[in-house]
Amino acid sequence: MQFSAILTSIALLGALMSPALVPAHAQGRDTTRADETLLDMAQAYKGRDRKRLSTLLPQARGHVLEPWAAYWELSARLDEASNAEVQDFFARYRGTYQEDRLRTEWLLQLGKNRDWTSFNREYPLYRMNDNRSVQCYALLAEHLSSGVDNTAQVKDAWLPLKDADEGCASAAEQLLKDHTTSAQMVWQRARLGMENDRLRVATQAVGLVSPGSVKTVTAIYLNPGKYLNDKLTAIQPKTRELVSLALIRQAYLEPADAAAEIDKLRWKTQLTQEERSWIWGVIGKRAAQKLLPDAPAYFARAQTAYLNEDHLAWQARAALRAGRWDQVQSAISAMGEPQRSEPTWVYWRARALLQQSTTEGSRTQALRLLESIAGVRGFYEQLALEELGQRISAPPRPAAPTPEEKDAASRNPGLNRALYAIRIGLRSEGVREWNYSTNLHVRGGMDDRALLAAADLACHNEVWDRCINTSERTKGVIDLEQRFPMPHKAAVIARAKQIGLDPAYVYGLIRQESRFITDARSGVGASGLMQVMPATARWTAKKIGLTDFQSHQITDRDTNIAIGTGYLKLVLDNFGGSMPMAAAAYNAGPNRPRTWRGQTGDPVLEAAIWAENVPFNETRDYVKKVLSNTTNYAALITGQPQSLKARLGTVGPRDASAAAPAMDDLP
Repeated sequence: MQFSAILTSIALLGALMSPALVPAHAQGRDTTRADETLLDMAQAYKGRDRKRLSTLLPQARGHVLEPWAAYWELSARLDEASNAEVQDFFARYRGTYQEDRLRTEWLLQLGKNRDWTSFNREYPLYRMNDNRSVQCYALLAEHLSSGVDNTAQVKDAWLPLKDADEGCASAAEQLLKDHTTSAQMVWQRARLGMENDRLRVATQAVGLVSPGSVKTVTAIYLNPGKYLNDKLTAIQPKTRELVSLALIRQAYLEPADAAAEIDKLRWKTQLTQEERSWIWGVIGKRAAQKLLPDAPAYFARAQTAYLNEDHLAWQARAALRAGRWDQVQSAISAMGEPQRSEPTWVYWRARALLQQSTTEGSRTQALRLLESIAGVRGFYEQLALEELGQRISAPPRPAAPTPEEKDAASRNPGLNRALYAIRIGLRSEGVREWNYSTNLHVRGGMDDRALLAAADLACHNEVWDRCINTSERTKGVIDLEQRFPMPHKAAVIARAKQIGLDPAYVYGLIRQESRFITDARSGVGASGLMQVMPATARWTAKKIGLTDFQSHQITDRDTNIAIGTGYLKLVLDNFGGSMPMAAAAYNAGPNRPRTWRGQTGDPVLEAAIWAENVPFNETRDYVKKVLSNTTNYAALITGQPQSLKARLGTVGPRDASAAAPAMDDLP
């Protein structure tokens, strides 16, 4: 079939849509000379071109995005700016996102310079208060002024950070000097760095407690076995923590090797129970991520009191995969209250209780847990609803925003700046300002009614990602149609039906991929509504007979829909119609789900258990959200109650006798 013929049929259907429904960015940007000045300044800021920013700033005065222009100019030279200049900026742009954004950077600089008088004056004015490094500097200032041991608070801020951080490291360093009990926190930070394959995190932490060991840590990262096999390692003083790091690194690389190593007599006598338990937690976690059947046994070697949140989550996942409901319940029970209260673990805890229920009391407890999360908000909320014998339906829509509520949203300066920035191509800036303006923790934040009105404003301006994001923040009400919009409806549904795809599945995937931003482009080069990679687009075009496809066409809406749905249909057929595995293949490539489904002899799993055991955090989250989205879209499209469980089905090894369309030549 000629590519142009397919596009023509889609385009004819798309023409049925009102022109008002075509996104502004798809129609081409309508920018003025003043807008071009702002765009030039944005580029100059990325290049930290201070001279050009200063030259252009006078031309931006009076523009609706002037706060951004002034922010870029001052931020680029903040290291040399005077306090008076900074205070003038704060006064001129009081209450804006740009004021708070610059204050974040100013606080970081004041902390770095150890100017605690100025820091303590500015910190109470910091509205966002979401920067962990700033929080750590505030804790450091508190410690220096009062001598309080706030190690626990620094630990809570520092340990979750993925990358090396100067503010928290500075606080930890001072606490280490004044309170020797803080050393354990620093070593735990080093362990997390090694466990998560982040050498810089590990070396930064070790540098605080043992500067002379930093080179050794790097050597351990490169070759843990060599360090562990060195005869001097077992007899040198103060090597215990380094041995832990080596065993953790070995577990990351090959859990079975680490399991054999840790049982050697010299490590049994050298390591504490806490250290051994942490290492067994890493061994179990890595084995679970590799879907190895030994994972539950590895976790059983640890004392759960010493396992961190990530270990306990993977212990529960491995137990689910093994069908060990007692271990599922044990792992979840060991979690702290915040983690145990997440819908994921509320659901599986309830399921574990139901599987093992021998009394009416345990069944009643399970039902109460399910009732506490049941609803349409997400994957496990929907599963809980079905576990209680109900289907997924669209709840009654809340009252539409009143004219007064709409007017308040349309007059909000932050929302207006955000929409303007997005319209002229400054999407990142617009998104950040929109989020700031709608966020509840910011002073003057929005309640549910204001959020619905702001979402309505974004929807009418066809800024679909902010429409969805804002509507999802409501707590007491749910407008499902607002949360799950259907732009390009005629084109999407027609194309899906033409090639035998469930339109709800296509919408569920697009919502997760791009939030309906037609010119979306990922960091790795995926483009358009369905975020198709260039090589995948060329491969798919050949497979579905689009003989005149050119790579540059992938950003065209109809082209993107044709290629994206074509590829989705191919992977769905390749995995026997399994929506969860096809979604995983769309996100991570088809080869990985083939491995994750197991080998001959492996058990057939509930797809919810299979999805929860997907090793990649991004793909695991993606699969669950696509299937949850799909179920809600189906309820909206059909007007009928839906089943998520029916869409999930089961996942197990492929039947060797069942042929599947070949995808081995996929680039």
